[in-house]
Amino acid sequence: MSATIPASAAPHDHGAARRAVVAAAIGNVLEWYDFGVYVFFAGAIAKTFFPANNPTVSLLASFAVFGVGFLMRPLGGIIIGRYGDTHGRRAALTLTIMTMAFGTVVVGLLPGFDSIGIAAPVLLVVARLVQGFSAGGEWGGSTAFMAEWAPGGKRGWYASFQQASITLSLVLASGTGALFTSVLGPSAIAAWGWRIPFLLGIVLALVGRYLRRNVEETPVYRAADRNAPREPGVFNAAARAFGFTIHWTVAFYILLAYMPSFTAAHAGVGGAAALWSNTIGLILMTVLIPIFGTLSDRIGRKPLLLLSCGFFAILTLPAFMIIDSKPGLGVLILIQLVFDAAIALFSGAGPAAIVEMFPTMSRSSWMTPSYALAVAIFGGFAPFIATYLIHTTGSALSPAWYVIGAAIVSFIVIWRMPETAHHELR
Repeated sequence: MSATIPASAAPHDHGAARRAVVAAAIGNVLEWYDFGVYVFFAGAIAKTFFPANNPTVSLLASFAVFGVGFLMRPLGGIIIGRYGDTHGRRAALTLTIMTMAFGTVVVGLLPGFDSIGIAAPVLLVVARLVQGFSAGGEWGGSTAFMAEWAPGGKRGWYASFQQASITLSLVLASGTGALFTSVLGPSAIAAWGWRIPFLLGIVLALVGRYLRRNVEETPVYRAADRNAPREPGVFNAAARAFGFTIHWTVAFYILLAYMPSFTAAHAGVGGAAALWSNTIGLILMTVLIPIFGTLSDRIGRKPLLLLSCGFFAILTLPAFMIIDSKPGLGVLILIQLVFDAAIALFSGAGPAAIVEMFPTMSRSSWMTPSYALAVAIFGGFAPFIATYLIHTTGSALSPAWYVIGAAIVSFIVIWRMPETAHHELR
């Protein structure tokens, strides 16, 4: 193909585009369910693999293993990202979901510390590293895939389903946690019930693999010039993507993944109620993300991204103060709905915005590890950092300052970014 033809000018079959994006979104839901369900059973996993006299130490160890899974994401982003640029987006996505399925089932089958001693937490770490490697390649590959299938003027809408599908996976994981906790009770969950959601992952992964093997490669990738020299400025774009992601990942993992543990400990509600509250907020967020993605196609990405950062910079501390005052389940749900809407502002515009930073033949190779590195450093260890801050300072409000700092950094990065919503993909 000629390098003079913009990649996004490739002809689109709208029916094929819808089928491809739906298949990719379903696969994304299934894969991120496999990765995210860990955090909703962190307490039970702590008792199984990290028995300790101090429950806080045990929980810290469990959250540390959650974070360890993110250490492999940059490596997965580099290797699978490059694979996605050389072999296509579809091939990379098929690889990631099967790798994730393997790691998830291993977690569900592992004997506990009482059975095999120190080998139990070691093997748990290995399984999380495998999951993290897969997740590192998944995000960038699926984001590029959906954005590159988008018809003209609908890139924000199409790409937003990448993030909406991740949120839906957390709805599935959080809802599964709430359901099993409510039905089985805390003692059964701690003994064996936590394993069931992990073992379900293999069924979901097989469905996702089937879907991904039956979709076409993106028109943008097919139209791109394989022999074109690398465009200048790619490294600067990668640095921008890194800073762009900091607020996104900290808000996501503190307000969504960590919040059930925080509210159960500090808001005066039970574990099941905390999970149900989180699930309700996630449902709203899933609905809002495509709406904000569409809005970003009309008014641009930057207004929504900056509004999200500003909201968290100003209102996170007051919200944490209210939660710590034990206001009751109704107020807790309201706070989570408001904050989930603010995350949706960023998650609606964010996928398209980060795709638009890179040229097609370097997109997966550079975007994927840039995003994965920021998530590994700032997001993956967010539950651990939050728990450590509270334990060290004695203040339940201390995680709020972590969220505020991340929002300020990303606000500055986004303020300096060009608006790209109405430009063709390169």
